[in-house]
Amino acid sequence: MRRMIRRISGVALVALSVAALGACVGGPASLGGEPPLTPTSRYVLQVEPNLDRIALAVHDAGLSPTQTGALQALLGRYAQAEGGPLVIETPAGADPVALNQAYAVQAALAGWGVPAERVRLVSYAAPDPRAPVVVGFETVRAVVPQCGRNWGNLGRSGDNQSASNFGCAVTANLAAQIADPRDIQQPRAMTPADASRRTVVFDQYRAGRQTAATPEDLVRNTAVSTAVN
Repeated sequence: MRRMIRRISGVALVALSVAALGACVGGPASLGGEPPLTPTSRYVLQVEPNLDRIALAVHDAGLSPTQTGALQALLGRYAQAEGGPLVIETPAGADPVALNQAYAVQAALAGWGVPAERVRLVSYAAPDPRAPVVVGFETVRAVVPQCGRNWGNLGRSGDNQSASNFGCAVTANLAAQIADPRDIQQPRAMTPADASRRTVVFDQYRAGRQTAATPEDLVRNTAVSTAVN
């Protein structure tokens, strides 16, 4: 009887050990779920809506030089984004100084060549009638995925699927480095080709002269030959 009890206890101990080991092993590397179409499509570059805005404190004297510089920088980003209208948000309450600040922003934008139909003047609910005047526009930003939050067992690949974090770091690095997120949505338009050098070569060819640069010309045109004295 004692041998039987010991044998049952031993079997139970082995079963508990196997169960505990199975719990430590964890799920498959892919963490299950719907598999991606290809291993590299688990993470893809995406964009999400974003706002590019600056807040300008209200001054009795109007726009300060620092605010003018910040407004010009915003306008430069707006010209590259080619987005919707520029929105000037003034705090609700009809404070005359805040309204003058908003009108000063509107006049500055007009002076820099922004068409009137591209500028909107609205109000927003603020706790203070002299809260900052907000200027900005809608744009997009790249989505940076959060990698490494969940991991499966990289040794369990029986489902023949890629690991749950495969490609995440590469996608996150690209999203953080792309200067213009609109390039993710669609490729840029082709710029006109520069045919000036081609024309020179054709003219040389038609005249029966040498079309390639001579070694002396190559050395003379290098940056190394023009050393700073």
